[in-house]
Amino acid sequence: MKRQSVNFFRSIQLTMLIGCSVVLMTTGCSPSQTSKQTPFAAVEVFSTPTRPGGQTHVLELRADPIDTVKVAIIGLGMRGQGAVHRLSFIEQARIVALADVVPGNIERAQQRLSDMGRPPADEYTEADGWKEIASREDVDLVYICTHWDLHAPIAVYSMEQGKHVATEIPAALTVEEAWDLVNTAERTQRHMMMLENCNYDFFEMATLNMAQQGLFGEIVHAEGAYIHDLRSMLFAEEGEPGHYWDMWRLRHNEERDGSLYPMHGLGPIAHALNIHRGDRMEYLVSVSSGQFGLTAYAKEKFGGDSDYARRDYAKGDMNTTIIRTVKGKTIKIQHDVTSPRPYSRIHMLSGTKGFARKWPRTGIALEPNGHQWLSDDALDSLLTVYEHPIVTEVGEKAREVGGHGGMDFIMDYRLIYCLHHGLPLDQDVYDAAEWSAIIELSEVSVANQGMPVKIPDFTRGAWDKLKTVTYYTK
Repeated sequence: MKRQSVNFFRSIQLTMLIGCSVVLMTTGCSPSQTSKQTPFAAVEVFSTPTRPGGQTHVLELRADPIDTVKVAIIGLGMRGQGAVHRLSFIEQARIVALADVVPGNIERAQQRLSDMGRPPADEYTEADGWKEIASREDVDLVYICTHWDLHAPIAVYSMEQGKHVATEIPAALTVEEAWDLVNTAERTQRHMMMLENCNYDFFEMATLNMAQQGLFGEIVHAEGAYIHDLRSMLFAEEGEPGHYWDMWRLRHNEERDGSLYPMHGLGPIAHALNIHRGDRMEYLVSVSSGQFGLTAYAKEKFGGDSDYARRDYAKGDMNTTIIRTVKGKTIKIQHDVTSPRPYSRIHMLSGTKGFARKWPRTGIALEPNGHQWLSDDALDSLLTVYEHPIVTEVGEKAREVGGHGGMDFIMDYRLIYCLHHGLPLDQDVYDAAEWSAIIELSEVSVANQGMPVKIPDFTRGAWDKLKTVTYYTK
């Protein structure tokens, strides 16, 4: 499972190229004549290990119902503060512990609880306070909102202490961490969910409902993205809007090149395509543009001789990753946080009978007039008819509470609802592992000129045991 060197895989690629050239020369055929006989095989950089003895898959895992879900929130920056606010609206949830290395963040969270009429929570300010929290008998759910590097370590440790876990995205930064999450969840039979809020966007949920009811026919291709100009936040210094602890996110853009944040675009379309519930992602290719935006912005803000302007940022401005599934579907995921562009997750589904897209124009086209958008009135009517039942149930409350228009609240509501009723979660550890693993898999492909890279089967053969994604209700 350890990552091999980039040069090693470049040598494999060159060997493949040389081998194909030899075939062409010896057969005397043109490339088009021999392409089917000598295909380029995706390289298995990361093998799928055998499931350890005593472990079973956790597809549609059910745990004992919890009357009141006692929650510990670790990390109280922007996302953590929002979680305190949203969870305070959910009757079956109670926040019992708060942890952050910045005492002021805990003070703000305690004030939120007080304003909501909720009791104060225990406080932890030590860097490893999360270990003590995970050992508490009165904690059911560890809710992780720290910087990315701690997501997987805290999740693994907490499951080992018998806790259910929900973590902000990404759940893992490497394929090895993704396997750690899977193996720990299978061994402990604890829930592990990545908090992919975009799956609960009202349009995304409506199109999921449409897809499951066959409105688009067979979905053949889907696209998603995280296109979000974050330059001002990435370089925000203390006291400036958007500043975050230790500027850790900028370091990831300095050190890595690939699809660093694929989950927002990938999550909703993965569920529409029933990934690991009847199909699975087989391999990817990934290519990045050069890096221009971070350097240009740093020069404008800090000056050409500044430390920020002279750094060698690895992350190309635009990364494009193409994924092919076992059943022949294709997925395009893009990542760009350094270009002056309007925000977009794209969210596009293209099937044999219809098409839907959210950005830059929200629209749906259906047979027999697939070449024309539905009128605004027809679109509104269709979205009403296919409103997801969960949105019908809690959408009004979600709009009131807020959080990216309400999708954040639906995400938290569903998490607590399923734990309270002992139901399978909407997202499982395999979602967390698969979507997060794209980060390192794309890095390998980018470093090797877009080399096809196999995607590990985190279900270890169980991907076709289910036939569709199900969001369970009582």
